[in-house]
Amino acid sequence: MESLLCCLFSYPVSNCGSITRFSQGVVFASRSDSKKPHHRKVQLPKNLRHRRRTEAPPDFHPVLHRDEEQISCEELQADSESADLESDYDEIDASGSYDGNVIWESDEIEAISSLFQGRVPQKPGKLNRERHLPLPLPHKIRPLGLPVPKNLIRTNHARSARQPISNQMYKNPAFLISLARDIRSLPPEDDVSTVLNQWARFLRKGSLSLTVRELGHMGLPNRALHVFCWVQNQSHLFPDDRILASTVEVLARAHELKMPFNLDKFINLASRSVYEAMVKGFIKGGKLRLAHRLVAAATEGKRMLDSNLYAKLILELGKNPDKRKHVLPLLEELAKREDLELSQQDCTAIMKVCIKLEKFDVVEALYDWFKKSGRAPTVVMYTTLIHSWTTRYYSKLKESGFTATYDIYREVIGIYMASGRLAKCKEICREAEMAGFRLDEQTRQVLL
Repeated sequence: MESLLCCLFSYPVSNCGSITRFSQGVVFASRSDSKKPHHRKVQLPKNLRHRRRTEAPPDFHPVLHRDEEQISCEELQADSESADLESDYDEIDASGSYDGNVIWESDEIEAISSLFQGRVPQKPGKLNRERHLPLPLPHKIRPLGLPVPKNLIRTNHARSARQPISNQMYKNPAFLISLARDIRSLPPEDDVSTVLNQWARFLRKGSLSLTVRELGHMGLPNRALHVFCWVQNQSHLFPDDRILASTVEVLARAHELKMPFNLDKFINLASRSVYEAMVKGFIKGGKLRLAHRLVAAATEGKRMLDSNLYAKLILELGKNPDKRKHVLPLLEELAKREDLELSQQDCTAIMKVCIKLEKFDVVEALYDWFKKSGRAPTVVMYTTLIHSWTTRYYSKLKESGFTATYDIYREVIGIYMASGRLAKCKEICREAEMAGFRLDEQTRQVLL
């Protein structure tokens, strides 16, 4: 709100927005109540606000190749247009107004028209440019800062390197076998303590069981017994069933272990590992009678032994025709077990023994059990089964009174020869000669 003041002053008024001084001391002063500045709206001139005609769009398809007549006509038109433009410019200069027409040059028209025609023409040179890969963005390669598991894979070598020396040595096979070699190189009058005392602090329970077995393989059962006696005097190494079982097995295999007089007391006191080690040692040493006696005593005492132990005993008994009568009770004992576990080699060995005993039903039952256990039979097991069928059919032919031909005798001899049963081959040869057949020289030379 503006107010007009009319006063008579002999001096100028300084607080007014606009002051007009006249003669005789009359002053007109105007003051604005609002201190905000007043902005005037900028408007276009009239010639641009109200144009006489609309702006024509540019020609996007110029004629690149023109005839001379067209050129002459266009030159005339261009001259007339230039004259009109000059007159327009004169009018603009005179009147100060502009009608808004835009003049396009040829290179501008060509550049704009190429945008609508296709790709922009490039300069001659290497068209396929090799562009560098973009640099990774910092926010994408920067870790989130959350706890994540380490990707460090700890190898056994790195883990064992941090362990103390005792943990690295007491179960190292190379170190334990080297102890057996050092003991073997000792003079007969020296004791094993000269080698073992310097390593006693690095040993643990069960460490020297491998050393004892290695001495047994070297044919030194006495040294193995000396090692066991030395272990008995070490409080941190004894009592231990592992070294006791290894010592018993080595002595039993070397025929230097006597059977206890009170067998029932031994069965009740001995652990399973020691008992099985004694049976295994007698089997490897060839004392099948003592091994069978221990197995029978364990069966009477309702003591469970390993199935593989039965398989090894059956295999050794099957090699001797006089002791094959002890195989059937062992097979019946295995058949009663619900948790029967046999390896592929042991199962095939039992099948071969059953073929010798002409127990073909047991052979097929073992084959079916092995397949139902989820394992795949090997070529050796398939060959054993085919051998069982061949022997079964051949025995049935003999029982029915059928006389085999020369070809049948020859094929059966070839089957037994492939399995390595030379004694059976000689038996078939004698039967063939009794039937009036004479085998060829090559077959007889192999059997000799």
